[in-house]
Amino acid sequence: MGEMSAKKNLRLRRVYGAPEPSDGARVLVDRLWPRGLSKADAQLAEWCKEVAPSSELRRWFHHEEPRFTEFAERYREELAQEAVQPALERLRERAAQGPLTLLTATKDVSVSHVNVLIEVLQEGL
Repeated sequence: MGEMSAKKNLRLRRVYGAPEPSDGARVLVDRLWPRGLSKADAQLAEWCKEVAPSSELRRWFHHEEPRFTEFAERYREELAQEAVQPALERLRERAAQGPLTLLTATKDVSVSHVNVLIEVLQEGL
């Protein structure tokens, strides 16, 4: 599969939406399990906590839109750490194999860490 196809295979959705056949592999990329969601309903291929922002960074950001640019920079620094690389590589491999839907419980996905994560994954494809 070509590089462009793998990039197109990356999707972002809220974890509370019903799974769709087009989702492909569904991977939760939040550090905390979503409230009120059963593991069966989530239909996850993987829960990849390693790529979620640190608890400290998440608490500082608190999904405040004016902080998003600085949050994204700090989060990219976390994603650049050596310990995170195997998890990023695993996600890139999933995207190369077919559709990969990254899931979050975040209410406002426009200021979600998943947008930054998708950019980072695409840069490595």
